[in-house]
This record gives sequence, structure tokens and C-alpha cells, in this order.
Amino acid sequence: MMKWERLLTRGRFGDKPGFIPTQAARSEFEIDYDRIIFSAPFRNLQDKTQVFPLPEQAFVHTRLTHSLEVSSVGRSLGKSAGEYLIEKYPSLQKSGISSSEIGGIVAAAALTHDIGNPPFGHAGEEAISDFFKFHPAGKIWENHVRLEQWADLCNFEGNAQGFRMLVSKQFGLKLTYATLAAFTKYPRPSQIAHRDIARRSQKKFGFFINQLTDFEQMASFLGLEKATDECWYRHPLAFLVEAADDICYSIIDLEDGCTMGLVGFDETVSLLSPILKDRFDPKKLENRTSAQNLGALRALAIGELIQETVEAFVQYEESMCKGNFDKALTDIIPSAKHLQKITEISVKKIYRSKVVLEKEAAGFQVLEGLLSVFSKALYHQFYAPENFSGQDKSILRLLPEDFPLKGWGEEVNPYPLLRALIDFISGMTDKYALNLYRRVNGISFPGS
Repeated sequence: MMKWERLLTRGRFGDKPGFIPTQAARSEFEIDYDRIIFSAPFRNLQDKTQVFPLPEQAFVHTRLTHSLEVSSVGRSLGKSAGEYLIEKYPSLQKSGISSSEIGGIVAAAALTHDIGNPPFGHAGEEAISDFFKFHPAGKIWENHVRLEQWADLCNFEGNAQGFRMLVSKQFGLKLTYATLAAFTKYPRPSQIAHRDIARRSQKKFGFFINQLTDFEQMASFLGLEKATDECWYRHPLAFLVEAADDICYSIIDLEDGCTMGLVGFDETVSLLSPILKDRFDPKKLENRTSAQNLGALRALAIGELIQETVEAFVQYEESMCKGNFDKALTDIIPSAKHLQKITEISVKKIYRSKVVLEKEAAGFQVLEGLLSVFSKALYHQFYAPENFSGQDKSILRLLPEDFPLKGWGEEVNPYPLLRALIDFISGMTDKYALNLYRRVNGISFPGS
């Protein structure tokens, strides 16, 4: 059974052996939060769409605003759950852990939950995967890498990319192990012998094979236990991070859909009111704008869902520590059926709307085009030098200054090279990816 005293230990990546953090004005987890806020990957979320392309006439959420809101909900969940944990386990208070610190862990982890997402959202993830699965310029690498590495390349996963970025020396975040574990919803690599479909934590994967050592280091420090030889149990706070995201995208995507005119106002009210139960008063909707009413209903619904989620966490906390509980908390709360109905309407009227599908189609074209151009140039330079052209040279000069362009060849496994290429492409904002695609394909010129 996992122990909270160890799960909440304050150590972090980069600490020297034997290092003990000193109590300061900011807790170790507040330091995590601040480092994330000021990091380049987090700032890039401001130009990555959540669902909709950014319209000129109405506000809809970007990945940045979504992440800030998920973090706010996560802090509330973590702090409320923390009050219960400290009362139940007096040893936590003796070790100096407060409910605010537990809230800080969930807030910091929630802030990063989308940090590994590529341009164009989930369509971007699929586009990167499809490039290696189906495109000739991607499939050509298959015989040069190991089987488990090829599984990584053919299954791009934003959660795993996020973990890679958070432990990368490139960004120097050096987060606490507790924040990283709370971030990791899927504590398993991409290729496993058997996936238990009943366990939510095995639905996807949470780290690429070359981050296995980093994950093992974190798991060992916190005392995360294994479900199988290849999969670990979740850190219990990861359930709260997941719930914060589930709550926000369910309610706020619906709000955005209503703002964009894809879901009617009356229908939106009918979807949110069952969550509010007796707190819903139709008279309070009178003499106010639709935007004001949407904002009020959204706030009330989120407040109710936070309360229900904390109650579910309290009920199953011991089972989480034993590894017996492995479901999404929002699937078992009293409002689960109402959230499911919102999801069904959102899929039909929002996620499959013309404006969203057009964005996704553009994302496939842009990312496949960029990966193709850069992948061909790299392959020609290191594996088919007789085909290395002047165009390839120009393309490779567009890579970042710190891109690892030396030391590759026929006898060297190119997996790290390809991971660096994916880092470059997936780290782009939507707008930068589109502009670069146009330029490398001669559709537009710099300055035009």
C-alpha cells in the first residue's frame, strides 16, 4: 500500500543526494507552479487552440486559458481533499504538510496537463502518429530503430510528450517528484504485453521509452507501486488532476459551443440545470444577458462538480493507495450521467462541427507537410547522402540552434534524432506551424 507521507515528499529532479529542502516563503510546490508559469512551453499554449480556431468576434478558450482554469479547479479539489487527508493522517501535519500544499501540487500538475499537446489539438497528435505509420518519409525510419521505439513514434501521445518536456534539461524546470507524479495520468510505456481495459490508468501511456529511467527514479522516490511488471499504480492526486480537466472541458467546451452558436442557449441551460439540482432558479436568468447567465451557470455547475468529486475521492482514497481503484472520478459522481449527456451533445454539435473539422483537416496537412520536409532532409543527410540536395541544406538550417545535427549515421540508432524533430514540431504554436508550412512549401515568403 502506498503511503501519503512518502507520496507527498518534497524532493525534486536535480536534487543532490541527501539534499533536504528548507522551509521558505514559498513551498516547494508553489515554486513548481511559478516555474511552469514562466516557462516557454507554457507560454506557447496561448496560441494553441482548445477546440475552436480563434475567432475575431467572440472569446473562446485557448490551451492557455483552459490550463489556467483547470489549475484553478485542481487547486480547489486538492485543498479540500488535503483537509480530509491531514485530519485522517496526523503524521502529515507533523511533517509540515498543509492542505494548501496538497492543493498546490494538484494546481501545478493541472497547469501542465496540456503542455505536451502539439499544434491543432488531438488532430495534431493523430497527424504525427500517422506520419510514421503511413507516410513514406516516416515509414522509412522503421528499420533503423528498435521495436519499442517504433511504437513510440507511431503513437504520439501528448501526455508522454508533456512528461518528456517536464523532465527535460532543456527547459530546466526541475519539478518536484510529487507534481510530476500527479501530472502522470497514465503510468506506463507505449508498448506493453497486456493492457487491462478495466484500469483507467492503462488507457493511454504516460512516458516514452527513453524517459523510462526518469519515471522509475520518480516512482522509487515516492513509493509508487507496480500493477504489473510494466505498469504502475497512479499517484492518488492524479485522479484529481484528471477530474479537474474533465470538469472544465465538459462545462467550458459547452459554454464555448453556445457562444459560437453551435448549441442553443435553452439547450445549454437544460444540460447544466440538472447538475445544479435545487440550486437552479430560472427566475435568476431574467433581465440578464445570455453571456452573464452562461457565466453564472458555468460557475455554479463547476462548484457542484468539485464538491461531488471531493466526496468521491474521500470515499475511495484508501483504495487508490492500494491500487484497487482505477476509474475516472467524474464517471462515478452523482452528476456522471449529466456529464455524459453533455459529452454526447458536444460530440455531435461541437467536435464534429464544420469549423472544428476544417481546423483538424488543416492540422493534418500542415503537420504532415512539415514532418515530411524535415524528415526527408535528415534522412538524406545521414542515410542517403547521394540524395542530399541544396534544398535539404536550406531546410535543415531552419532547425533550432541546439538541434542535435551531429553524430548520426547508418550504424547509429536515430530514435533520439527523431524525438528531437518531434519536439520541434509539436512545440510549435498553431500559427507558427501554419506560417512555416507555407514558407517551406513556397506558398508564402518571409514578410508577406
